[in-house]
Amino acid sequence: MAEPQSPAPPVRRVMSPCKGICIMDAKSNLCIGCKRTIHEVARWPMIEDAERQQIIDSLKARKL
Repeated sequence: MAEPQSPAPPVRRVMSPCKGICIMDAKSNLCIGCKRTIHEVARWPMIEDAERQQIIDSLKARKL
């Protein structure tokens, strides 16, 4: 009898905006590379695409 297979993890279509410059700005509390908050960066792997897209859409308006 075959072992039950674990369901595959969901495919994420909204990719991280990370630019590899992971430094938090003390004044704005935003990453200077991608402009996400530390909370958004930490939760990114666990959130659904709809919330990811909302974050992406808000990044252009964020100022450091």
